[in-house]
Amino acid sequence: MTNHDVRHVTDSRVLAALAHPLRRRLMDVLKVYGPSTVGQLAERTGQAPANVSHHLKMLAAADLVTEAPELARDRRERWWRLRDRGVRWSTADFDADPAARAVADAASSLNLDRHVALVRAWHAAGDDAHAAWGEGPFSTDKWLHLTPEELAQLGREVIDLFARWADRAVPDDGRRREPVFLFAHGVPAQP
Repeated sequence: MTNHDVRHVTDSRVLAALAHPLRRRLMDVLKVYGPSTVGQLAERTGQAPANVSHHLKMLAAADLVTEAPELARDRRERWWRLRDRGVRWSTADFDADPAARAVADAASSLNLDRHVALVRAWHAAGDDAHAAWGEGPFSTDKWLHLTPEELAQLGREVIDLFARWADRAVPDDGRRREPVFLFAHGVPAQP
């Protein structure tokens, strides 16, 4: 599956802009809640509006976010949205330039740190939160014997599964739905 809403990043300057914890979080907030004002983003991240504004400008300079002026009620109100539904990159695209490869590696490391931090935050949540979600939250891991081609096929299938759930029409059944974070990694490793 090729998702045209997901931008394939091959410019290390874009990854450098993305490789900042607050900028990564701002992009997540925009992904979950949609277009937002600086004030809304500041409230959702616990940051000062001036700090959020600075980091939005950095993301805009990297063409990762864009203004949404059609949502403003007046000239002073500024709305922001993601440029693309998501971004992806392959560190192999940066192999020819050691400095660019270091940026890509740092962005990948930050991304993994963000994923793990979200899972750790769930595990640190109180008993009430855990009880409210019952058996919903899950974790699974498997050791498989695969060729590089089989791993690529499995990756496409997992991405397609996540996309089906992300793209589904949310039922209008009156039930409250909360943001849920899913991530998967399939990497060659030794036990």
